Order: sequence, then structure tokens, then C-alpha cells
Amino acid sequence: MRYLPKSPADREEMLAEIGVASIDDLFSSIPAEYQLKRDLAVPRQHGESEILDRFRAFSENNAAGYSSFLGAGVYRHYRPVIIDSLVQRGEFLTSYTPYQPEIAQGTLQAMFEFQTMICELTGMEIANASMYDGSTGAAEAVMMAVRVTGRDGAVVARTVHPEYREVLTTYAQHQEIPVTEVGYTANGRVDLAALDAAITSDTACVLIQSPNFFGTIEDVTAIAEIAHKKGALVIVSIAEAVSLGIVKPPVEADIVSLEAQSLGVAVGYGGPYCGVIACKEKFLRQMPGRLIGETKDVNGKRGFVLTLSTREQHIRREKATSNICTNQALVALMTTIFLTVYGKQGMKELAEQNLAKAHYAQTTLGAGAKVLFDGAPRFHEFVLDLPKSAEATNTALLGEKIIGGLPLQKWYPELGPNASLWCATELTTRKQIDAAAAALTGKKG
Repeated sequence: MRYLPKSPADREEMLAEIGVASIDDLFSSIPAEYQLKRDLAVPRQHGESEILDRFRAFSENNAAGYSSFLGAGVYRHYRPVIIDSLVQRGEFLTSYTPYQPEIAQGTLQAMFEFQTMICELTGMEIANASMYDGSTGAAEAVMMAVRVTGRDGAVVARTVHPEYREVLTTYAQHQEIPVTEVGYTANGRVDLAALDAAITSDTACVLIQSPNFFGTIEDVTAIAEIAHKKGALVIVSIAEAVSLGIVKPPVEADIVSLEAQSLGVAVGYGGPYCGVIACKEKFLRQMPGRLIGETKDVNGKRGFVLTLSTREQHIRREKATSNICTNQALVALMTTIFLTVYGKQGMKELAEQNLAKAHYAQTTLGAGAKVLFDGAPRFHEFVLDLPKSAEATNTALLGEKIIGGLPLQKWYPELGPNASLWCATELTTRKQIDAAAAALTGKKG
């Protein structure tokens, strides 16, 4: 990106147009304690060998050799090496928005195949070419439901990922969408009686997550029956896409918001992620983001194009369904490759491995703690009520090179300080589970 310098006269003219006297006045709304009053502490220039040494030193601070039982929306799964080999090809790595289909057929076809696979996984009829992540996807799905129904309220289960709910709150307050939350029962599923009571004639949609934040699989059929009876749409958020290898797709839903990170995307420091919205075809015109379609060229050959892009980049703002003006094409390509490598049978076997590992972990770790929400089917996450606080337990486990579960008190204070969310995937070994169980009970081998 080019650097375009501004002269002092340019700056004065710009400030005068804005109506402030100085740069400091422009940033006066920022609290003083957050304003940097000194020069940046930028180190001197480094030679290539010095840079390599510097980063090797940084790498020694990473948690190498640790076992991890964290999940909560970010999941460790094996990534076939072919993924990076293909996505790092220049044709994919450097491509931009495929405005000219005649020179972007490879990118367009990859997105089309991605959409097709997402539909097969979720049981929906159409899917977009991806969104930012699962949280923005869920919020966009709620706004989509508001447009479809002409109603303005949303009922959201407290078992939806807390951070997804926080993102939805940010969207909803500026869209003037009232959000009502409903609780859960002793088995970790949404409270159906409370849900029924919360839905009114102004409710556009019900948002649930399955498997939910506690790892429990919701009764989508019963929830859909309650919502549809009152004219509300059902949105199912799925934070763990691998679950669809064995869990029945939420075909009763009207809209599915999926986070595809676990399908071939590495666990990074906060990203990247890949959100998707899939839905019934009758809602096509209200779908945010891009849709890639199949067509034929003048010679009758198969080709691909941007069929629908109700985005501000392409149409007038007042007709746009979303102000998200991009998609996660490269990350979606990782997902496409992952699903192609595994195939239907491979996805089923992968999900079965996760289910088995989690069952063993729940049984083994449960010997030294109480398992909460144990009365409903689950995938690969479970909640433990530990003998000591979750924070203190995690501190002790770190000494054994074990990263324990996620403390839940921040989002679910009613569960107390000892509640912790644990996860086991196919990458979690029996040895690691046994070591964590021994550390919890104090019976080290």
C-alpha cells in the first residue's frame, strides 16, 4: 500500500474542515490514560540472522509439549498437510474478489464446491460463500430473520456461546432488535417452557446452538415446533462443524449459522475463522454475503459466476442485506480441501473418534469431579464441577504441562467458581487424559 504524506498545510486544512484546532483535539474523546504521549519504543533495525534468532527466542515461550483440554468454540483437529500445500499456491493466495469470472474460474469453482458441501452437511438448500466467523454469522442470521418476517424481536438461548451473544447484542442495539434470553434446565438443554413463554407475536426468530456451549445437543425438533407454531423462524448456530459427521443435521431449522474453523483451519492466536450462513431457498434474497452460481458460457461449457452479492460494494446501501463486504475465501478453501480429503465416511469416522475420546475423558476425569448436565446427549465437550475453583485448578495443572478446561463463572455465575468446560478431540490421547485425571485426584503415577 502506498504511503501518501500530508504537508502541514494539508493537515491544517483537513482539521479546519472537521472543525477542530489540532490533532490532540481530534482525539480528545480518548481517555488520557489510553493516550500515548511518548515516541513508540521501536527497536533498531535488525539483520536477517538477528530476526531469525529473535523469533526463535519468542518460540521458546510457546506452550510446547503441553496437553490442552480447551474448546469453547475453537477446536484442535488434525489438518492434512495437503491443505497448506494447495492454499499457498499463488493462484489462491493472492486472488481478490472474483469480479471477472473469465479469469477467476478456479476461485469461483472452489467457493461453489464449498457452498455445496456446506449444504450437504447442514441439510439446508443454499449456503453463502462464507462470512467472517460464527459470531457475526449468528448476528447476521438474526437480522436476516427480521427482514424475512417483518418482526423485530429475537429470543436467544443462554446456552449459545457467550461471545456470540455479546456480538449479537452489539448488532441488535443499533438495529433496535430487542433480545430476550431464556435459560436452561438441569440437563443443559434450553428450557422449552421458558422458550414457549418468551416467544410473542413480535418475535422474528429463536436462536439456539447445537451442540451448545456446554457440549449438549439440543432438541431442535421440539424447539422448531414451538417457534414455528408462533410464526418465528429457527436459527441453529453450530460452533463445532465436525459434530455434523455424526449428529443429525438441523433440517428443521430455517437458517443455520456455522463456524467452519474445525474443518481444516489451524488454531491460531484469535483467528482466522470462517462463518457460513445456510438456509432454505425461499430466503435467498435476504441472504447476506456472496453466493456463487453455476452457469454456461457462450459455447455451452460449464462455468461459475457471482450469482448474488447483496453487498454495499455491488448495490446501493439501502438495498444491501449486510455491510460485511468480504468473505473468507482462502479459509473457506481450507475447509473445502479438508472435506474433500475426509469425504463422507471419513467425516463420520472423525466424529466417532471425537465422541469416543470425550466419553472416555468425561468418565475418567469425572472420577475426581462432578459431571454437570449429564442427562442429555453430547458431542466432545462436557462441564465439570471441580473440587477446587477452576482458576486454581488450572494454575496447578499448568505445573504438570496440562492446560485445563475453561472456567465458566464469568458467563454463568450461577454455576459457581468450580465449573469448568472441558473438551477432547481426536488429537487428545488416552495418556493425556489419564495424566489430567491423575493430576485432578492427586494420584500421580
